[in-house]
Amino acid sequence: MSAQGNLAGRCPPEKDAVETVANHSRPRLSVVIPTLNEAKRLPTLLAHLSRLNGLYEVVVSDGASEDGTLDVAMGSEFDGRLTLVEGPRGRARQLNAGAAQSGGELLLFLHADTLPPLDTAYWVQRLLRQPGVVAGAFRTWHVHDATLERLARSHLGRTDTPEPGGPWWLHLADIRSRYTTLPYGDQGLFITRERFERAGGFPEQLLMEDLEFSLRLRNLGQIRTAPSCIVVSGRRFEAHPLLDTCLVNTFPALYRLGVPASRLANWYRNTR
Repeated sequence: MSAQGNLAGRCPPEKDAVETVANHSRPRLSVVIPTLNEAKRLPTLLAHLSRLNGLYEVVVSDGASEDGTLDVAMGSEFDGRLTLVEGPRGRARQLNAGAAQSGGELLLFLHADTLPPLDTAYWVQRLLRQPGVVAGAFRTWHVHDATLERLARSHLGRTDTPEPGGPWWLHLADIRSRYTTLPYGDQGLFITRERFERAGGFPEQLLMEDLEFSLRLRNLGQIRTAPSCIVVSGRRFEAHPLLDTCLVNTFPALYRLGVPASRLANWYRNTR
């Protein structure tokens, strides 16, 4: 069996999304999306989120975009409660600002170039109710950037049988999400508000804020990965296949060995 087929087989059919909203007394789920010049991709994600049951609101936290991202968000097809937050640039800062402005008891953090599974709310509710679990995330499935939009627009955002959507090497980035217990930001991290605040929110550093936050969470309890896939644009890896594949595998190791995030951020800028 090919590596591609093996990875696809690891995503079981999605749960009936109706299950997630059968009990209206369940905690409210707020989605927080940090953006920086995402006018092209944000409408695709918002249109997809409109089809998901069990969401209370979506908060777009923008970091001084110059392409009209917030205007595009207001004019998008999203049919639901939408909050727009403006602030200084910096992903961790934007994530924290969005969480502060949200009203849900549960928080889900998404990147603008992703499509979470249709059964998102089901897994958020289920995993966060388990004893000892402090946070969760999804498995990733990387596809061509153009494929991401097609999946959303054609109502094929299901991930029980992910399409290849790109060259086989694009899915090397997906192996990490199946075996690590320290989720990255593109995996759609979810957590209760109480635990998010207890952990101090995302550390406001230049790089590896998601890894550092996961390390802190692991000191509080278990982080579980849901057996459902979030579709992720492979735009970074398509632009610089060898470079970004190398960076995504070496930078976390260097960080955990003690290399400061500021130095890694400087190296990352210099390699672009």
